[in-house]
Amino acid sequence: MSDLGGARPNGLGEDTADGRLAVLLVHSVRAVLATGALLTTTWRLATAVVTVLGWSVLASAAVALATGYLLGWTELVVLGWAGLALVLASFGFLFGRTAYQIRLRVPVDRVVVGERVPGELIVRNPTGRRLPGVGVEVPVGLGLAEFAMPGLARGASFEDVFIVPTVRRGIIPIGPVRTVRADPVGLVRRELVWAERVDLFVHPRTLPIPSMSTGFIRDLEGNPTRDLTNLDMSFHALREYVPGDERRSIHWKSTAKTGRLMVRQYEESRRSHLLVALSLAADDYADDEEFELAVSVAGSLGVRAIRDARTVSVVTSTVAPAAARTGAAGRDQVQHRPNRAGTKQRPAAERLSTLTITRLLDDLCRVDRTADALPLGALAQSAADAVAGVSVAFLVYGSTVSLAELRAAATHFPGGVEVVAVVCATESVPSLRRVAELSVLTIGFLEDLQQSLAKGVAA
Repeated sequence: MSDLGGARPNGLGEDTADGRLAVLLVHSVRAVLATGALLTTTWRLATAVVTVLGWSVLASAAVALATGYLLGWTELVVLGWAGLALVLASFGFLFGRTAYQIRLRVPVDRVVVGERVPGELIVRNPTGRRLPGVGVEVPVGLGLAEFAMPGLARGASFEDVFIVPTVRRGIIPIGPVRTVRADPVGLVRRELVWAERVDLFVHPRTLPIPSMSTGFIRDLEGNPTRDLTNLDMSFHALREYVPGDERRSIHWKSTAKTGRLMVRQYEESRRSHLLVALSLAADDYADDEEFELAVSVAGSLGVRAIRDARTVSVVTSTVAPAAARTGAAGRDQVQHRPNRAGTKQRPAAERLSTLTITRLLDDLCRVDRTADALPLGALAQSAADAVAGVSVAFLVYGSTVSLAELRAAATHFPGGVEVVAVVCATESVPSLRRVAELSVLTIGFLEDLQQSLAKGVAA
């Protein structure tokens, strides 16, 4: 009886023990996962705020502790604990509320190169308590504007002004504004981004060329061509009526004299279409100054044409396919990729917007010379193929292009197109010369452009 009384029916004791073990395992797994998540979060936060100097101090402290305890050097142990305590103490500088309202204001977003643009930083405390002072940084292009903002009482604000220098044409990103909390040593650093980035367009310098200074274009109202038409402005002759002619073209006085229907015939007029082709090939320029002068020339010609309400196209070199250049002898040769039909497809020149002056100058802010761009000859060939009805073509390039290369580039334009080459050679003596049917302008300064074109009008 005693044996039966001591037994556990249905194995309840074993089930209870197994259940407790399962619960213990579940809690253990949860604890391990929670600890892992905590360590992961702590590591992520630490890596986000600890600087390179901070990691170096931590690594040095760890090495000093390990070496000191291993070799029994008290000095290294003290040094290691001191470094560890310094890093831990630096985290105290990261605490504090950052509920600021920060606004970045730039009064203008488009300027001419060389102008100085003021920027304004406005910080306000919208909370009901005092906020501690922090460092404020505003990236300006490749530079950085730094401000030491003091603590702000509730409702208080902080304003400061910085100057953006525009020493070179391009697009200068300003911002975004970020606040910085860091310890005095620089072991930890926490950044918060606030205001959005503002892009400042730095336009190239242009010259206000008078309308008649672009004097190679003499057909402001349209010059007559040899193509005949029934309706236009320039009268050519009378001919007999043929079925399909419009009755309003009938010249009744001549019809009464001859006894046959006679109609007027006109020479078709052509509106001037100005093409400005700007080379972006690095080999076409001796230095960056020549290229910047060329950009200003292209901008001046395009702006004048837009103001005169003329048809104008401004094109630049595109990036050539691989192995486009075949050495000095093949400077103007471009290897074209075959299309699906198996024929060679020429890379088109890239058009800039000429809808408004602002859009043209904005596009000129983005151009830059590169070794992979099409040389002048390939640019002229692509522009002649892509832009139809050109009456005057300006080829703008640097001083390294030879006369033979220039003449080869000019041959890509059809007959009747006046080709004007503008050689941008900084500090050179301005000159104007004719080479066969080609006009060559050499300028050393942007101001020489107006005088050279004026000579072309008088010639």
